[in-house]
Amino acid sequence: MSDDPIEIERGSGNVFSDLGFEDAGLRQFKALLAAEIIKTLNARELTVRAAAAQTGFAAADFSRVRNVRLERFTIDRLMTILGRLGLDVKVQLSVRPRDDDARRSAQA
Repeated sequence: MSDDPIEIERGSGNVFSDLGFEDAGLRQFKALLAAEIIKTLNARELTVRAAAAQTGFAAADFSRVRNVRLERFTIDRLMTILGRLGLDVKVQLSVRPRDDDARRSAQA
């Protein structure tokens, strides 16, 4: 075992941003919505087929959500799924310059 100190870096709260994805906000938002769908399915003990029957969305869609394959989903589609599961979604928005944009403005 090494005696070297372990370097700890605090995350930003968005793992996709920490990993350098350009669309980090979009990925994070989709992941949060998908997590709510999965949590609801689990709490209600719904199979993908039962969820499909209840919502009108394909069972394959629920399988994709459960497997976190979200590239085919838009934000509004995920929100519609939650709505058809009987849940209201409240979105709070804040807009601010990106860190790199702020640095460019300061240099100008």
